[in-house]
Amino acid sequence: MTDRAQATRELILATAERLYAEHGVLAVSNRQISEAAGQGNNTAVGYHFGTRIELVRAIVRKHSGPIDRLRRRRLAGLGDHADLRDWIGCLVYPTTEHLAELGTPCWFARFAAQVMTEPSLRAVIVEETLASPSLARIVAGLARCLPGLPAEVRAERNDVTRLVLMHTMAERERALAGGAGAPGATWRAAAAGLTDALAGLWLAPVTK
Repeated sequence: MTDRAQATRELILATAERLYAEHGVLAVSNRQISEAAGQGNNTAVGYHFGTRIELVRAIVRKHSGPIDRLRRRRLAGLGDHADLRDWIGCLVYPTTEHLAELGTPCWFARFAAQVMTEPSLRAVIVEETLASPSLARIVAGLARCLPGLPAEVRAERNDVTRLVLMHTMAERERALAGGAGAPGATWRAAAAGLTDALAGLWLAPVTK
């Protein structure tokens, strides 16, 4: 791929991510993305990425790789006596560290939240991120910390954890992009608060 083609591809990716985050994936056409990216050819998105699903997949992969590297680095630092908060931290901190590295404004958290609420595209996020070996190791670690937790309760709390993480980060990202205050002075402080909240969630009693 030539440097010019690669630059165009990256520009389209960044533009699509922003528009999807701000307006919703299905509300934005390939033509609008091409125009916003300054492409005279309105078929530029289709030429470089093919379908909308492949464009979404490319955006996810742009971020999932760096996040997974941060997650694996954090996992490598766990000792033999990792506790519940350690495992939850492996869920929270890699993504917040990535968002901090992106700077303000960024759009990935809001983009991911939009994609996860769209049934026709949710599988893309699941395939590219939720099925990663590092994430599976974290889920297994959480299970070992709470061996008496019924399987159906564990599955429910996994789902709630994912939703809390995704939408809390998206709301913080939105507030920062709009110049408003957000809970936690930094992404690291926000991660600490999220870790506290999720530890409470996992340790909550189970109603019989």
